Amino acid sequence: MRKQKGLTMISWLAILALVLFNGIIALNLVPVFLNDHSVKTLMLDLGADPTLKGATPKKIKDVITKRLRVNNVYSVTKDDIELKKSKFDYIVTIEYEPRGKLIGPVDYIISFKHETRVPLRKSG
Repeated sequence: MRKQKGLTMISWLAILALVLFNGIIALNLVPVFLNDHSVKTLMLDLGADPTLKGATPKKIKDVITKRLRVNNVYSVTKDDIELKKSKFDYIVTIEYEPRGKLIGPVDYIISFKHETRVPLRKSG
């Protein structure tokens, strides 16, 4: 009698179920993290943008909102953008929680927070 080589049908089904489960989770969560990467990049660019030095809080919020829309990021609203004035700059904080469905009654909530500084006055 020969010994069995390889996996049984039940083993293959278990592996397939695990791969499908992880695939569904990845398909739902990867776009959220890609959007967050766009927000993170926007915040890095914002602090280095010379056109925003000396800008008003309203203009800074409008620029952020426009750049988010250009990058198709709709999970961040104007209410998620906070500006605090310090001695030499505005501290811009974007804090948001995208939410969505995973499988059936299981939902996800992911919290993100990014911060940068925009100088109050133009140097020079």
